[in-house]
Amino acid sequence: MTTPSTSFSDTFASIAEVDGWMTEGQARRLWDRATALHLGARIVEIGSYHGRSAIVLATAAPAGVEVVAIDPHAGNDRGPQQITGEAEDGQRDHEAFLANLERAGVRERIRHVRLPSQDAGTTVAGEIDLLYIDGAHRYGPARADIVSWGDRVAPGGTLLIHDSFSSVGVTAAIASTLLAGSSFRYVGRESSMAEYRREPVGAGRVTNMARQLAEVPWFVRNVVIKVLIVAGLGRFTKHLGHRQATWPY
Repeated sequence: MTTPSTSFSDTFASIAEVDGWMTEGQARRLWDRATALHLGARIVEIGSYHGRSAIVLATAAPAGVEVVAIDPHAGNDRGPQQITGEAEDGQRDHEAFLANLERAGVRERIRHVRLPSQDAGTTVAGEIDLLYIDGAHRYGPARADIVSWGDRVAPGGTLLIHDSFSSVGVTAAIASTLLAGSSFRYVGRESSMAEYRREPVGAGRVTNMARQLAEVPWFVRNVVIKVLIVAGLGRFTKHLGHRQATWPY
């Protein structure tokens, strides 16, 4: 393992103007998992938007670690309440993504696959050591990402999923795949970024399930916050500990 050429704090400060949805704590978790990788390892990110998380991963990853960012930049599934969009929106996202990577000095460090994740499987060969899923948040696509890409995570590897226990679609996808599963152990979460480790759950399956079910009250709280924001009652979210006028993530 090698030390990144810049610090986490400097890297996070450098992406302050990059659009996206990622807290400092979530960025720190990406950073820590990426810096722990070794020569020959592979990182795959599903859902890059303007490059906020990709920059963190590519800056933190030691030399010799492959970094693949998969995002079609098609204008759809761009962010909160942005499920549908125009191709022009996607092209602007793509151009912003490349410009941000260039500005951060990591454009040559990242292989961008401009395809939907369900069509990109053949573009990545071999196992994945760190998989970060932040793609389409509807149940079907989210579940497909967890199943098809999660199956390729190497033993001992890390699976991180954004908007877990926050997005209804993502949470339902987790419930149908990982909640009672036997291959991924729940490590914990940083806000809505859930972390799983690829390892046999074995006799600890009930405990693993219980630890995930313990997040249900936080999930309900986030859904209520979103309902209030959509209803134009965002001022009341402060009573749930949500101090911002933004979507909880």
